[in-house]
Amino acid sequence: MDVLLRSRFVFLAIICAAAFHGMEAATVVSGNVFCDQCRDGQLSLFDYPLSGIKVAVACPGSDGQATVVGEETTNWFGSYSVKFDGTPELSSCFVQVTGSDGDTHNCAASAGPAQRLRALFKMFNYAFYSVDSLLSQPAQPMSFCPRAPTPPTPSPVPDPVTPVIPLPPTVTFPPPVTPVPVIPPPPVTPINPPPPIYTLPPVSGLPPMPHLPPMPPAPYTEASACPYQSWTMPQYRCYWRAVNPDTKVALVFGPVAAERYGTDVTMWQSLQGRGDPYRTLLREGTTAYLNSLNSLQFPYNTIAVVAHMNSALLGSQNQVLLTALRFIRANGGYNGNTPCKFTPCN
Repeated sequence: MDVLLRSRFVFLAIICAAAFHGMEAATVVSGNVFCDQCRDGQLSLFDYPLSGIKVAVACPGSDGQATVVGEETTNWFGSYSVKFDGTPELSSCFVQVTGSDGDTHNCAASAGPAQRLRALFKMFNYAFYSVDSLLSQPAQPMSFCPRAPTPPTPSPVPDPVTPVIPLPPTVTFPPPVTPVPVIPPPPVTPINPPPPIYTLPPVSGLPPMPHLPPMPPAPYTEASACPYQSWTMPQYRCYWRAVNPDTKVALVFGPVAAERYGTDVTMWQSLQGRGDPYRTLLREGTTAYLNSLNSLQFPYNTIAVVAHMNSALLGSQNQVLLTALRFIRANGGYNGNTPCKFTPCN
C-alpha cells in the first residue's frame, strides 16, 4: 500500500476514535465557524474561529421543505459536533448558522451561505460527516479590510470639432555662421611629485580571534530533506538556521496558529506532537519550515510552508490531514529520492 494511503487511513482512524470514544451516538457531523470580518464570502487571513455560534443541521422533507434535525453551539475553537443515534442518511442535508448563544457578538449580524454535508467515513455502523467552513458576518466590514476599487466615472462626450486645414510650412534659412577664433590653451604648470608613502610598523600583541560556532557541513544549495526525528538530535543542533528551538510557534506561523496552539508553544515542543491531526500538522509543518531554511532545493520554500499551514488551519479537518500528509512526504524525501544530508556537528 502506498505511504500516502496508509497515512491517510491512520489519520482517519485517529479522528474516528476521538469522535466516538465514550459516545453512544453512531453518526457525527463536524465543522467550524469563522468570522468573515471583510464580508467577502470567503476565508482569508483576516478571519478567525468564532465561539458561541448556533448551527443547525437541516434536511429536505418529502414536501420539499427543509426540517431541522439537529442543533449545536461552537466551542472556544469555533468547532461544533452534532451527534445522532443510529446511522441516518444525511448526504442530502446541509448545515447553516442560525444565531448566537445570547452573548454579544460583533460578528453575528448575518450568516453566510449554508454548506452541504460530505460523508467522510462510514464503517462498523459508524458514520462521520464533514462540512466546509461556515461564515458569520458583522454588519459592516472592518476598517482594515481592503476596499473594492471604485469604477471610474465616464468622461463627458466632447463636442464635435471642425477640422482645421493647416497652412503650408514656412521655410526659414539659418543665419550665416561666424567663425570662432581659436584660443590657445594656457601653459601647463609642472606638478610637484607626491610625498613618499610611509608604511606603519607591524602591530603586535593583538588579542586572538573569538571562537566561532561550527557551521553545518552540508552546503545550502544541496538538496536535503530530513524527518522530524533528525531535528531533535543534539548532534545536528548546528543546522537550525534563522530560528532556535526556543522560538515561539506563534511568531513563526502567525495569529491563526496562535489561536489554535497558544502563544507559549516553542519550535522544539512542536516537534514532539503526535496522536492528534492538528498536533501532527504542527510537527510536520515545523519540520518543513526547518528544511526550507536548510536547503534551497526543498520542495516548499519558507513562505509556502507558512501559507499552507494557515490555509489548513482555516479549513476543515480533511484539509488538515491532507496538508500534514504532503509535509510528511516532503520531509521524508519522497520515498528516499532526496536524502537527509546531516553530518554530526563539530
